[in-house]
Amino acid sequence: MGLFAAILVLEFSTPPGYVFGYLYTGPILLANSRLGRVATFYTTLLAVIFTLLNLWVPGVYPSGAPALASRFIAVMALVITGVLSDRNRYYEKALAQQKAKLQAQEQLASIREDFVSTLTHDLKTPLLGAIETLKAFKQGKFGEVTPMQQKVLTMMTGSHQATRQLVETLLDIYRNDIEGLKLDLAPVDLVAVAEEIIATLTDLALTRQVHICLGYGESDFRRAMWVNGDALQLQRVFTNLLTNGINHSPRGGRVEIVLENYSYYQVVKVLDTGLGITSEEMPHLFERFYQGHSERQAKGSGLGLYLSRQIVEAHGGTIWAENRVPRGALFGFRLPAIQLQPLST
Repeated sequence: MGLFAAILVLEFSTPPGYVFGYLYTGPILLANSRLGRVATFYTTLLAVIFTLLNLWVPGVYPSGAPALASRFIAVMALVITGVLSDRNRYYEKALAQQKAKLQAQEQLASIREDFVSTLTHDLKTPLLGAIETLKAFKQGKFGEVTPMQQKVLTMMTGSHQATRQLVETLLDIYRNDIEGLKLDLAPVDLVAVAEEIIATLTDLALTRQVHICLGYGESDFRRAMWVNGDALQLQRVFTNLLTNGINHSPRGGRVEIVLENYSYYQVVKVLDTGLGITSEEMPHLFERFYQGHSERQAKGSGLGLYLSRQIVEAHGGTIWAENRVPRGALFGFRLPAIQLQPLST
């Protein structure tokens, strides 16, 4: 108000040729920042009225066409200032609301992650206890077990172990998202890892009646494929991709691991004979908890491929998926190769 009054005195104590109306932009901006939209409107309206009124009041000095033009230019400047300041206030308010919403979402996500992490951690102990108890039953420590009971106990043990694996995967994923994936790097032969995982998953493949085979691309000979990696984490990648291929291949189908050796990188491909991947699923396959809408992803938890992507990218590699012709899918990953120096004799 003091600034407005000072400009008003200057305006009406000088000839119309001296236009002080531009200075009303100061009170307009102050009104917008402190009082709000209504105050900005009335301040702008008063500034326009007084700027034009000075053409005839107090009437001591004559006013010509140049003074009239200057006044109208000043009025336009005041109106634009009022509109822009009001719009700026609206944008600032919208940004503040969006910021508050994002902070609330981040806080909710943090609470949710803490809850899931705590829950999964607390689930491990009773699961381990249940698995050990089932093993004791199978070994006959609580009395004689019939063949039918052995079969039931084996199924229950497998179910509990699968649940435990899911719990551990959840823990790893949340830990990796928060702390980053920590790798114990050393030279690793991908061929040896692939052979080990195939042996581990043979029973699952027999249950699904799926044949697993191992190939070396254009070469028919086994040769080492060395990378600088974490053997345990790379085993998990092989397990996830191979299990995915087994689960989504039909009975009597075939899953093939193809290992390709290049000068600067090593490539692993897992090929199945399932239904393939729809165009809607393709961009989301490696997202956390994504299961898709087709039969292909119906049995998964949406965690295996996400964790595999975390591990591969932590090794400086890339992972991808594509459809095969005429049917089936290919999941592959590429890692930087290392050349081991032969031992001197």
